[in-house]
Amino acid sequence: MAIDKRAAVLSLLDADQKQEYIPAAFFLHFAPGCHRGQAAVDKHLEYFHYTGMDVVKIQYENAFPHLPQIARPADWAKMPLYGRDFYAEQLKVIGGLVKAAKHEALVIVTLYSPFMCAGQTAGGQAIITAHIKEDPEKVKKGMEIITESMMIFVKGCIELGVDGFYASTQGGESDRFADATLFDTCVKPYDLTIMSEINRACIFNVLHVCDYHGGYGDLTPFQDYPGDVVNCSLKLGTRTMTPQEVSEMFGRPYMGGLDRHGIIVSGSTDEIRQAATGVLTQASKKFFLAADCTLPSDIDWNNIKTAIATAHAQGAKGA
Repeated sequence: MAIDKRAAVLSLLDADQKQEYIPAAFFLHFAPGCHRGQAAVDKHLEYFHYTGMDVVKIQYENAFPHLPQIARPADWAKMPLYGRDFYAEQLKVIGGLVKAAKHEALVIVTLYSPFMCAGQTAGGQAIITAHIKEDPEKVKKGMEIITESMMIFVKGCIELGVDGFYASTQGGESDRFADATLFDTCVKPYDLTIMSEINRACIFNVLHVCDYHGGYGDLTPFQDYPGDVVNCSLKLGTRTMTPQEVSEMFGRPYMGGLDRHGIIVSGSTDEIRQAATGVLTQASKKFFLAADCTLPSDIDWNNIKTAIATAHAQGAKGA
């Protein structure tokens, strides 16, 4: 039976509608030759159709350039404002995928946070972190300029007709800032500026609390972030949460369940099916099977296809 993937995913947002279909999707970066132009559009579509996933998630491959001249906190006043021309190639890919795939599934765009873009600019997150610790007021000027630039990209995507964003945030990791006020004043306000706009304009946004640069002992700083579903690792400090716990903590459906470094990468077909089934037995009331972050680029696509098919079969049984 053909599934209306758009309707199935959007049904997660209706608390009164029983979930009878479990959507699933996993994300990865493609080879550099598929970062631009029609090649990028074609590779995204190939991956979407081959795996059977339920959303088209567009990878962001337009990192902010490293600027060696920003070497100390005062230098952030020199942060350039990147205009729409900076995002032109990325927007072409997004426009092509909206045109090609929006009739089949929701189209969402990867969105890096201003803090993440500042890390790219500084040449590493350790540098931007050190700058914030040294002189947060001076760094704020750069964060304001980055946020203004990113808003140009966000509005360009919205004009092209995207359904939403996969909004990634970092900066609140356990070992990042001993003084929590630094996150509250130098990271969070800029996240919320961007996320409030996408929340206003789009029908489906994913809040992704990214642990790529370190784990979290506390997720409460992110609880008031916008987002229709939340995607994060189930590891919180020394314990492992269940999807239901995360869903209750954030008051919204949970997206995730599988470790991006785990069975889905190296397991056999049966092992992957068993791992996905195990996650589904602990699923929140409204649930979307996925990994906790981007998968390795060299993963066998058949592994992903197996996990997605397992979610769909389990849903068909009314699990």
